Amino acid sequence: MSKKIKKKRAPASGDVATNRRARQKFELIEKFEAGIVLLGTEVKALREGNAQMGDAYAVIDEGEVWLRNLHIPHYAPATINNHEPERPRKLLLHRGEIERLIGTSQQKGLTLIPSRIYFKGPKAKVELALAKGKEGKDRRREIADRDVQRDVEREFKGRYRS
Repeated sequence: MSKKIKKKRAPASGDVATNRRARQKFELIEKFEAGIVLLGTEVKALREGNAQMGDAYAVIDEGEVWLRNLHIPHYAPATINNHEPERPRKLLLHRGEIERLIGTSQQKGLTLIPSRIYFKGPKAKVELALAKGKEGKDRRREIADRDVQRDVEREFKGRYRS
């Protein structure tokens, strides 16, 4: 009796963490690249590839963008001077981008969701997506469309083999 051991799916090359659930639950409308203000131990923990962003979201408070519920675990070698794993982190965007986000996020049903974290040179970056929540009907239709497309591709593949 051998049990299959599930491996943790690795993020894309160059990415520290990706939010795959964001594509399932939300329709991503527009994407932004933002810098993130981190402490030294957070950067080291990110370089190890440890971050969980399943429930993370971004909010705009008093003209600043903050990332909430992003879990960056403690960095083991830093015993005393470690960071808080789920503290709010400030995101760095241009003033014009923030004002545009304020205008568009006030529309009904739009939220800011981080879709991935990556390093660009020595700097950590977050890809923010302006997203609209999918309803149950949308998800079912998407699954049905994907099944139909798979069947069509399978049919064409079988015809050209003989």
